[in-house]
Amino acid sequence: MSLSKDQIQRYSRQLILPEVGVKGQETLRRSSVLIVGAGGLGSPAALYLAAAGVGKLGIIDREAVALSNLHRQILYGTEDVGRSKSDAATQRLSRLNPDVEVAAIHGSIQAETVLGFVRGYDLVLDGSDNVATRYLVNDACVLSGTPLVYGGVVGFRGQVMVIRPRQSACFRCVFPEPPAAGEIPSCQEAGVVGSAAGIVGSLMAHEALKALLGIGEGLANRLLVFEGVASRWREVPVRRDPACAVCGDVPTIRQPVAIEHPICVEVQQEGAWPRSR
Repeated sequence: MSLSKDQIQRYSRQLILPEVGVKGQETLRRSSVLIVGAGGLGSPAALYLAAAGVGKLGIIDREAVALSNLHRQILYGTEDVGRSKSDAATQRLSRLNPDVEVAAIHGSIQAETVLGFVRGYDLVLDGSDNVATRYLVNDACVLSGTPLVYGGVVGFRGQVMVIRPRQSACFRCVFPEPPAAGEIPSCQEAGVVGSAAGIVGSLMAHEALKALLGIGEGLANRLLVFEGVASRWREVPVRRDPACAVCGDVPTIRQPVAIEHPICVEVQQEGAWPRSR
C-alpha cells in the first residue's frame, strides 16, 4: 500500500533523506517494536518511534503513573496520575500519530510468557528498571533471534547497547552474573535527572530506527556511555563470550528462566554493577 497524501506530509522531512525515502517509510510502517517499560527511557523512545511512523508499538508496564514519575516520564501529564501507564501511553501515542497501532499490555515480564511477547515483534527495546527483567528479555531475544536495544540511566549518566543475537555480545556476555543483594542501593536511594533519561531514550529510538531500516553502523559490540556532568560520550568495546550461558558455543540456557532479585537497576558499568536510580 502506498503512502497517503497526509502521510507524505507527516513524514516529509524523513522522506527526503536518501537513507529513508518512500521505501524506508513503508518499511517502518510494516515494522513492529516491543517496548519493555514505559518509564524514563521507554517514554521518549515510544514518542520518537511513533512519530517516525513505526507501524506497531507494544508497551509493557505493570505500574500506574505516580507524581514522582513526571519529571522524566514525558509520556504522561499530571492528569494521568493514578492511571495505568500502558493505558495512558496508548492514549498519548494515538494522539501523536493515529497511523500507529499501539498494543497496551498491563503487566510484567514473566519467564513463561516472555518468548511469546518477543516473538511477535521485529525488535525489542528494553527500558526496564530491574535486574530480573533485563535478563529475561535478553535471553528471550537471543533464543528467538530478535534484535534488542538495551539502555540504562542513573543520575546524569546513561548507556546504550544493541544486541544482535548470536552475532554480537548479549547482555549476559557483558554482565554474566547479577549483583549480590545489598551490593547496590535500592531504587529509592539514588536519583536521575530527567534530561539524561531523555537523551538515552532518544538514542535507543535512534538505534531502533536504524536497525529497522537496515542503515548505518549500530551499537553492536559497543557500549556507548554518556557522562552527563562532563557532557562527554565514551565507547566501551564489548564482544560475544563463547562461554556465555545463553548465546555461547555450548549454551546452558535454552528457555527463559526467572531469577529472584529485589534490586532495581538502571545502569551497569563494565565489570561492575553501580547504583540504581
